[in-house]
Parts: sequence; structure tokens; C-alpha cells
Amino acid sequence: MKQSRARGARRSVFMFGLAMVTACFFSIVFFGSPGVSWADKTVRISIATGGTGGVWYPYGGVMANVISKYLPNVEATAEVTAASVDNARLLGAQKADLALMLGDVGFAAHEGQGMFKEKIPMRNLASLYASVTHVICRADKGIKSVADLKGRRISTGAPGSATEVVACRVLEAYGIDPEKEVTRDRLSATESAGALKDGKIDAYFWVGGIPTASVMDLAATPGVKISLIDHGEIVPKLKAKYGPIYFKISCPANTYSGVDRDVSTVSAGNYLVCHEKMDRKLAYDIVKVLFEHLDELIAGHKIAKELTLQKAVIGSPIPYHPGAEQFYKEKGLKIEY
Repeated sequence: MKQSRARGARRSVFMFGLAMVTACFFSIVFFGSPGVSWADKTVRISIATGGTGGVWYPYGGVMANVISKYLPNVEATAEVTAASVDNARLLGAQKADLALMLGDVGFAAHEGQGMFKEKIPMRNLASLYASVTHVICRADKGIKSVADLKGRRISTGAPGSATEVVACRVLEAYGIDPEKEVTRDRLSATESAGALKDGKIDAYFWVGGIPTASVMDLAATPGVKISLIDHGEIVPKLKAKYGPIYFKISCPANTYSGVDRDVSTVSAGNYLVCHEKMDRKLAYDIVKVLFEHLDELIAGHKIAKELTLQKAVIGSPIPYHPGAEQFYKEKGLKIEY
């Protein structure tokens, strides 16, 4: 009797073990290795953008929606940031996967120049559009030139933004020391517009696509008439000091209420960039899906009208990612630096 019970116990243990092995086998065959679920295979990517009052945050949001909608197992999210400088550092620390970047900051980050102590290994995916430098004041302040900002209280943009970089460079080109000869507030686009409206500052800088929502809202405010200051004349000085990053462009008349003339400005390109270690296929798929669903990007933000295959491969200050290069090559396009 005891031997019969022992044999029964051994058989039960054997059958239990066999059942466990079988279960593990089917788990591996049908669901992958133990401990890996389908949810674990989802790729989550963050897009570093800018402040809520500018173009980058809503544009990045539209990109995130298109990527999430059309790339299987990829979830993208647009993150509010202080813009270019902040974005470059987030990318370098691999705390962001994609980033919107102004050309001058992207070049400095890639080369390890200026505010960047080390080279940030980033790569371009697409040239998106040209940014316009706005120098905005109230029309009743008597400010006719950037030179008139000397001794004034102004906002040069949020800390860590491309706006701050360009503002300081433009001021210096006009012979103004941004640290000593103006009273500087460092406000975002929305905060700057509010401060100007409330009379807390005399003028502010903003670098972004046109039209910019916060500037439009300011210009449409009852009792407020804004003026945009010409400054495109100093592009040669900027090029001589910082390289072929900047170019002259006009902000067309009536872009903003009350500004009924073309305004000469400093411009720089805007780019969608990634870390150089981004998976080649993922980079390829991101570029592909954005162009395949360009109509949805445009429906979400009209600045996307500036994104074309021909423009996407022109003027980048940093190298393109191999995945992006593959996509453009398949389209018969040659990248032009």
C-alpha cells in the first residue's frame, strides 16, 4: 500500500511538472519569452517642443497624434519645454526622443559650442519651416529701431530658448550689451505678450513661425496697437560671427492686426531632430508617416504647409539620420547642406 501511494505521489509530481513545461512552451511560442507581454513591446516616444504660446507645442502635438495613430505599437507625446536649448539638453540626456530645434542652437549643440560644453550627438529628420524673429513693442512707446531698446525693460524669451539666444545676438549686433544696457525679463511668448499688454515691459523678442497665436491675440486686444521692428539689416553681421545659419526674411503685411507693412527680420530654419542612436527603422518610419499624412498635419496646424519633400532636405546645420536619408533617397531626393 505504501509503495502504491509513493508511486502515485511521484506520478502526480511528474504530471504537474510536465504541465508546467508545456505551459511555458506555449507561452514562449505564442507570446514571446517569459515575462514579456504585448504591452511591453509598445514604444513610447516623447517630442520636446516649446511653450504653450508658441508654434512648436501645438505642431508637436499634431505630429504626436499622427505618429501614434499610424505607427503600430508606437505612442508619441508632445512635451512642453523651454524650447531649443532645453530640447537639445533633453535629447543629449536621452530624456526626449524627438525635438524641435532652431538651426543656430542645433548647430551649437552638435558642435559643442557656446552654452554647450559637450557635443550633443543629434541627427536631423526634416527641415520643417523658417522661423521669424519678432521684435514687438507697443506703437505708442516711440521705439523705431532695435537701437532704441537701450535702457528699456524688455523680455528676451524664456531661459533655455532659442529666442533668448537670438535676442542677445541681435542686441549685440546693434551695440547693446544684453546683460548691462537693458533690464531683462526672461519670459515665455505668452508671458511676454501679457507683460507688454499690462505695461510691465516696453518690448519683447519672440522667435517662431508666423502667425504666432499669442502675438495674434495681443494684436487683437482692444486698446493695444503693436509695432514690429525691422532688423533684417544685421543678418550680414550675424553670418560673419556665427556662420551661415541666419537669413533675411519678411513678415508680410497684415500677418498681425494693425501691422500693415512688410517687416524685415532675421530668420533661421526649424528642424525635427533625434538622438543619433535612434533605431534606423523607427527614424525611417517616423519621417514616412509624417509625409504620408501631411494633410492631417496641415489640418492640425497650418504651419505644416511649409513642410514639403523638396524643402525637407535643404539647409540643415547638422547631419541627417541614416533612416531619414534612406527615406529621401527612395523619393529620389538629394540632401543639400
